[in-house]
This record gives sequence, C-alpha cells and structure tokens, in this order.
Amino acid sequence: MSDRRNTHSFLRQASGDRSFRDMIDCRDIEARTTAVTDGGQQDAREHWKLIIAGTGIAGLTAAIYAGRANNDPLVIEGDEPGGQLTLTTDVANYPGFPDGISGPELVNNMKEQAKRFGAELKNGVIAGIDDSSHPFHIEMTNGDVYTADAIIAASGASARTLGIPGEDELMGYGLSTCATCDGAFFRGEDMLIVGGGDAAMEEATFLTKFADTVYIAHRRDEFRAEQYWIDRVYEQVENGDIEIMKNTELIEIHGSQEEGVDRVTLVHNEQGHPTDRIADPETEEFEFDVGAVFFAIGHTPNTEYLEGTGAEIDDEGYLKIKGGDGGDQTETAVPGIFGAGDIVDYYYQQAVTAAGMGSKAALDADKYLEGQDQIADMDTLETMNN
Repeated sequence: MSDRRNTHSFLRQASGDRSFRDMIDCRDIEARTTAVTDGGQQDAREHWKLIIAGTGIAGLTAAIYAGRANNDPLVIEGDEPGGQLTLTTDVANYPGFPDGISGPELVNNMKEQAKRFGAELKNGVIAGIDDSSHPFHIEMTNGDVYTADAIIAASGASARTLGIPGEDELMGYGLSTCATCDGAFFRGEDMLIVGGGDAAMEEATFLTKFADTVYIAHRRDEFRAEQYWIDRVYEQVENGDIEIMKNTELIEIHGSQEEGVDRVTLVHNEQGHPTDRIADPETEEFEFDVGAVFFAIGHTPNTEYLEGTGAEIDDEGYLKIKGGDGGDQTETAVPGIFGAGDIVDYYYQQAVTAAGMGSKAALDADKYLEGQDQIADMDTLETMNN
C-alpha cells in the first residue's frame, strides 16, 4: 500500500492544488453509473471495481477479503447460490466449529460477514464476459450489463447427478456427492458408491473407515479408474470391506428426510448399461438395503460464461490459473481475471481449500487493482499537464 500512497502524494504535489485529488475521489462515483460504448455515447451500465462470480465458500471468502481492502465487490449469486455446501446438512470438518455447523448456516454467516465489509450481493447468472476491452463487460442472462476492472471467477463445479426418484428429496439426508465431507456421519452403515472412475474408487476406499460394507455400483463391466485405484479397491474386496456390483445401475433412492436413506432400487444386466435394457428379460430389478448413497460420477465446472474470453480452460472444463509459489497464483491468462475454488480445483474440492483460494484471489485482485489505479492516476496527471 505504501507505493500507492507515495504515488498519490507525488501527484498531489505535482498538481499544485486540490483539483486533482477531487478528480480522483469522484472518479469511482462517476464510473459506477456510466460507461462509454464503442460509439462514444454514455450508457447507464453499473461499473464496479471488482465483480465476483459465485457465492460458495471461495466466492464469499474473496468477498470478505475484497471488502476489507475497500474494493466494494459486487457478488453475483449464480444459479446455485451458496454452492455445493448448501446441500450438506452438517459440516464437521470446517475449522472453528467444534460441534459442526450446517452448510446453509455457514454460507449465510459468510454472506453477512461479506456484507458487513461492503460487499453487495445480487441474484443473477452471468451469460458471458467481453474481455476485448477494459473495463470488462459482463452480460447477465436477464439482459443487465455491468462493467468491472477485475473479475474473480468462483462459480464452482456442479456435482453430476442421476436425476432419479428420491434424489432431490434425500440430497443431504443420506445422499451425498462428497464422501470425504459426509462419510463419517454414517458410521456403521452399509454404503453405496455410484461410479467407476478414480473418484469412485478413492471415495469407496475412504468410506471403509466408517462403513460396515461399501458397495460399488458401476454400469459397465470395466472400471475407468487408474490401475492404482483399482488395485486399492480389490485389496479391500479381499478384506471383505468392499463389494463390487458391475453392470448395475441405481434407479431410485428410498427414505425420508426424517429417517434418511433406508434402501435403493438397482437394475442389473450382464451386458452392461442395464437402464438401456429395461425391457430385456435378462434385466433384473431388485431392492437393496443401504444407509447412505454417494454419487461419484464427476463434476461439471461452471465455466460456460468464460467461453470466448482469453481465459484458458483444460480438457475437463476447469479454469487454468498460474499456480506455483509466490504471489499472483490465481491469475488466469487474462490480466484482471482470477480464479478460485472448485472452478479451478479438480482434486481437493473441500470447503477449507476453497476458502484459502478465495482469499488468495482477493489479494491478487487487490494488487492488480492498485496497479490499475496508479496507471489511471498517471494518465490523469498527464492530461492535466497537457
């Protein structure tokens, strides 16, 4: 911050009166209500120094840090306000809550904390970003348009689900998309993992710490996971902790929010993909008793609104950031756009790691915005001297 103060001190001396300082003070106020279109006409678009996409743990942590840095961020809720944590009834591994806290309560507390420090939250979904000029233009799905000097993309990744009966009612009540988060709540129960990739194998192995027996249901005869994880799973099969149900699919979850999951309906066909062969006489439908169900069929990063920008997206749809050591770890390929949370993190996907990334993104954005302020101050001084 000292460089910024020294720059402003020099500029005040160079200007010789208060007119320059007055111009600097009102610049943000004028920019908040007007922007200039390519045709040179002013348009009533709201301008913000910083816009944060997403109100999950990463986005809200970024909002808290950005607010404390006097960057007064606008936080866009997105189509999944609060992120995946709102689907978790009990969060027992977030530091500072020895008795645990519900996911929605933690999110709401963080929203209030962000507001306390000057963040403004708005409902809405970002349709796209134009990064061809500065400030960035952010178009919403309802037609509203904002401009921003910097953007933090923290819109998360949506866990894939099956769309089967019982899914909506029991999500967070015995059905989960995060074994690491929720497995311990079902100690001693039989548990079902749905999936056949690395995540399914890893989470099944993890759940053996708590479950009576872990069952893996996979719709094909072969797993897609790396051989390392397959070997780990079969070690647990030999120990009697895991049972594998190949060529089997889940079609319904039974239970209640009061009592949780009590059983599921599965279908099996030796040729695989049994839901595609429901009419086949060889397809067997049966009920199976379990006390918890975990989906491990992947995530879809919410990066659609970044398409068409210079931000780089990997083959799985995750936003690429600089990473590494030192500062600016959350920078993307576009100066002024930063990434944090599950939109970037395909591996850890924990609330506490998302919070850490959110704080990094806010600090990186603040450094960027200070640099932009200094450039703007120098440009204004040059204009005045001319």
